[in-house]
Amino acid sequence: MNVLKEYAVAELLVKNSRFIAEVFPVTTQIDAREKLHSIKQHYKDASHVVHAFIVGLKAEASGMSDDGEPSGTAGRPVLDVLKGSGITNILLTVTRYFGGTLLGTGGLVHAYSDSAKQVLALCKSEAYVEKIKISFSVDYSLYEVIKRTFENFHVSEIHEEYSTDVHVSASLWASEQESFSSAMKDITKGKMEVSVESCI
Repeated sequence: MNVLKEYAVAELLVKNSRFIAEVFPVTTQIDAREKLHSIKQHYKDASHVVHAFIVGLKAEASGMSDDGEPSGTAGRPVLDVLKGSGITNILLTVTRYFGGTLLGTGGLVHAYSDSAKQVLALCKSEAYVEKIKISFSVDYSLYEVIKRTFENFHVSEIHEEYSTDVHVSASLWASEQESFSSAMKDITKGKMEVSVESCI
């Protein structure tokens, strides 16, 4: 599975109806619902905000809604296209501004499917890698050496707090946990422990 890296948008015009398709990175169902709520607030004047989402390492959770369109003509086609993309941790919305001409059930299915395909063709994704959230505290004198060591690992989202020591939290590939902890112990001569806070 791949995960979505960043936001993308595409627009389609069908018989004067505007279809705005957007993709957003999400990590949980709650995350997807919260993002959907903010999108609906943003497009308050739209006729419909149809959505589908997939989350989880094995795409174990998914959902969709027709948002007032005839049953099976909007959310299901969008989710089917999404499932075929091999991308997880993604929310795909298609916002429709009605153009005055009814498209019929077949026309709606095509419009929503085509909108989903169009935005997915533009989006950037990367291989899903299990990550963990780590934290540690270290003496100022050793931190510069440790920071240089980060380059040998997949460390990201680094957050630093400076007090009596440097307190660091970051994301790390789960597969690198043991070798990273070992490298940190070598540098600090066993004085530093790396704590794992959670899987992300």
